[in-house]
Amino acid sequence: MSDTILRDERRSGLRTVRKVLPYLWPDGKISVKCRVIAALGFLFLSKLIAVTIPLLYKLAVDALADDGLDLLVVGAVGLTFAYGMARLMSAGFQQLRDAVFAAVGQRALRSLALETFKHIHNLSLRFHMTRKTGGLSRIIERGVKGVDFLLRFLLLSVGPLIVELLLILILVTIFLDLWYLLILAATIVVYIYFTVKVTEWRVKLRREMNKQDTDANQKAIDSLLNYETVKYFGAETREAQRYDSAFEAYEKAALKTSYSLALLNFGQGFIITSGMIGVMVMAAIGVQKGLLTVGDFVMVNAYMIQITIPLNFLGTVYREIRQSLVDMGEMFDLLERRQEVADKPGAVDLRVNGGRIELKSVRFHYEPAREVLKGIDLTIEPGQKVAIVGATGSGKSTIDRLLFRFYDVTDGAILIDNQDIRDVTQQSLHLAIGVVPQDTVLFNDTIRYNIAYGRENAPENDIIKAARTAQIHDFIVSLPDGYNTQVGERGLKLSGGEKQRVGIARTLLKNPPILLLDEATSSLDSDTEVEVRDALEHMGQGRTVITIAHRLSTIINNDKIFVLDSGIVVEGGTHDQLLAKNGRYAQLWRSMMS
Repeated sequence: MSDTILRDERRSGLRTVRKVLPYLWPDGKISVKCRVIAALGFLFLSKLIAVTIPLLYKLAVDALADDGLDLLVVGAVGLTFAYGMARLMSAGFQQLRDAVFAAVGQRALRSLALETFKHIHNLSLRFHMTRKTGGLSRIIERGVKGVDFLLRFLLLSVGPLIVELLLILILVTIFLDLWYLLILAATIVVYIYFTVKVTEWRVKLRREMNKQDTDANQKAIDSLLNYETVKYFGAETREAQRYDSAFEAYEKAALKTSYSLALLNFGQGFIITSGMIGVMVMAAIGVQKGLLTVGDFVMVNAYMIQITIPLNFLGTVYREIRQSLVDMGEMFDLLERRQEVADKPGAVDLRVNGGRIELKSVRFHYEPAREVLKGIDLTIEPGQKVAIVGATGSGKSTIDRLLFRFYDVTDGAILIDNQDIRDVTQQSLHLAIGVVPQDTVLFNDTIRYNIAYGRENAPENDIIKAARTAQIHDFIVSLPDGYNTQVGERGLKLSGGEKQRVGIARTLLKNPPILLLDEATSSLDSDTEVEVRDALEHMGQGRTVITIAHRLSTIINNDKIFVLDSGIVVEGGTHDQLLAKNGRYAQLWRSMMS
């Protein structure tokens, strides 16, 4: 079973690498490709010079050991100068590599972050209702960081480090003998094997740590977003304990990760030190026997140090790459999630020339075992004000969600001006429909920004006109900062009625031909409700209006009222007609008035 899991992880890692490469080598971007080639060129020069440094060091030491004064002055000094210049050039080419490649990496990160952000916005409401915002933000954050690491180190470190090790092995074989090569090669192989095995184990520990980190972050954000609810129930201690409990699990996982890292580092140090002692003892014996020079001894030591640095780095890089692949895998899982509601190939823009809405035998279920709408047939004529009422769970709000195409109908069709909404682009559909929900949520920005969100680049006069119509302008100008007043996260600095009127102004500015009012006044007090209803009345003039209502007193003047019960339309007519029928609507009316 574990072998199967490991193979799946490797396939997932290869999938992730394949998905990242196009960002590194994008089609049609010659400048980006040139930067990649230039960075690799500088990298190769840096490594080529780096492996010659110990050789120059050897020659300088041997020159210093020579008794000839002229050779000491000319040879040793010159070789020392060459040694210093080689180190400088190696470092310089590395910095050039980083400078040239920086634009490639940043472009890739920006493109991938944008693609992920857009994709998440395109996923269905069902997805967003089942995922926690805090968890999503963590996945994106870790995924983007993982891509940054992979782009920089996979391309610019792992491959070049292998080349550097091979060049060192070749030079050691040439200037010393085969036994040195065998010891160095054995050290490298054992080191890599140990690193890979322990790192695979640590990846599982790190994955669990990430899981607990995500859970703790979700609980923190969930609690902070529900600040008022926490206060209402005096649950600060309970929330703190809940958060601390989640963080306790993270702490345990993080400690296991830290302990395993200590084991890995000690093991790597032991292997490297053992190899270094082996070759240095051999070199010392060789010098003692006169088979090697002091410069050879120094060169062996320099090469061992030079091998130690990339090997330690390789261990770190491998650990981080494995973790990056895990983090990126979660992000690419998001990117591969199919859009539940997508535009058809060749979808055209919706053309609204009246706003006639038809629901033809509409069926829908969130889960196959429970059908919510069971064959809805209703027609709303252009400019009509229609209400949909019914008990909780009868399917009222589901109709709104289907009309806006948060979901697609299971069966039947919804038409606007004889156009099936599944055949038109979602963008044009959303522009044609304005929604005032039960609880308007505002962005943590100014009142001006929140109203202007209804129409991008709207002029100031239109923003003020919309605010006047929504009967919120006088309140706004009474504030010290006026339209520049910050509303706080989710608009918490404003009252419920104020938020609703800002939301109405926002939708007014959008100026849609069709309007959905989803219980827009049900959560307001009586005085505020009257003000908001007046604003909604202004807003509905000349538009097709659908109102989802609990308070039947708010819809008695509507042109038509449809009554839903258990997912079907049981009655339809005006307020007076429905009362005269003495059916389900009359029953709801009497229940409300009693």
